[in-house]
Amino acid sequence: MVEKIILDNGVRIVTEHMPSMRSLSIGIWVGAGSRYETVENRGISHFLEHMFFKGTTSRTATEIAESFDKIGGQVNAFTSKEYTCFYARVLDQHASVALDILADMFFHSTFQKEEFKKEQNVILEEIKMVEDTPDDIIHDMLGEAYFGSHALGRPILGTKESVLSFTPEHLLRYKEQFYTADRIVISLAGNISEKVIEAIKEKFGHVTTFSSSVSLTRPKISTNKIVREKDTEQAHVCFGFPGLPLGHDDMYALTLLNNALGGSMSSRLFQDIREESGLAYSVFSYHLSFQDTGLLTIYAGTALEQVDELVEKTMQSLNKLRKEGMTNKELENGKEQLKGSFMLNLESTNSRMNRNGKNELLQNKHFTLDEVMEHIDRVTLEDIDRIAQYIIREDYAFSLISREGTLPSSVTTHSSSF
Repeated sequence: MVEKIILDNGVRIVTEHMPSMRSLSIGIWVGAGSRYETVENRGISHFLEHMFFKGTTSRTATEIAESFDKIGGQVNAFTSKEYTCFYARVLDQHASVALDILADMFFHSTFQKEEFKKEQNVILEEIKMVEDTPDDIIHDMLGEAYFGSHALGRPILGTKESVLSFTPEHLLRYKEQFYTADRIVISLAGNISEKVIEAIKEKFGHVTTFSSSVSLTRPKISTNKIVREKDTEQAHVCFGFPGLPLGHDDMYALTLLNNALGGSMSSRLFQDIREESGLAYSVFSYHLSFQDTGLLTIYAGTALEQVDELVEKTMQSLNKLRKEGMTNKELENGKEQLKGSFMLNLESTNSRMNRNGKNELLQNKHFTLDEVMEHIDRVTLEDIDRIAQYIIREDYAFSLISREGTLPSSVTTHSSSF
């Protein structure tokens, strides 16, 4: 059961006690991600995340790493479109040590110019690494095609130009604006002691309550087509269709639809594109939800001369699903698969910490496992059909990386807005 404490300054603490576990996962979640950035400071959320590991007033970067190694713990962070998370997983007996280090990083990082310059170069190398991975960068390209000039359409890492333009002062100003009490959630899961809770109250009770008062701008969704020429052995393809925002009533129906479409080895795309046609080794679909919008993505990699056939086969599978719907067998199998996957994914303290932190930060609500199972069981074929009619369309956002860098003739060339 998830319990919540709200400090006087607005910082939220969510806990899930798992007394049978000997580990504890702690996550500091902040409502600061790439969708809150301007064109000029794109990539700053991610850069700031990196700098928290580069030394504090009392610890060097090496000492931070050694401190976790010494207690057999794990520490890391990640930045997404809508949030940043700093987390650690340790034995319960070392919870206070882990919290002390995380809080030190969060409040007392120094952003020294020497470390700043080194990390600037590290991030530039990270950008190059992504650029050299076509089955990675193709998804960023689809985001641009689908969301256009909106911040959700920009890569989380930023660009070489934006990263080189940053100074430590830029990061400090951004932190002051977004790392405020109203945007912070502390999520804990595992064998939690009252001592740790009291320590969190002490360490985070002083955070400023100043609200950045940043309002979300809902993106205008487009069906643009983006093609990039690159010397690759395969052509990499992504299709983008409208999805649903977080918390939408039809989210479970969409999840089941996606599972049947391209979420497993028995899915239609896997069977049609790989098993029957032999057009791709990797083909799958997934859905991304944001606070006010969503995106359903289909990805495949194939030989350049097979792109047209791949596009045609993919649209045939989609249109068949839209016109004929899912079978009862697909629905029932999908429900059991989804329930099993959901339960298995929550067997670690880290996965529960992640689930609770994200739910609290973005939706401010939590469902019990039984409630989730009930929501899944209530989905009907009619629900699936309704979602399929909304999502599957003749026109779509599209991105392609290939040696020729030209749009396949089978792709609808007119662009519109959903």
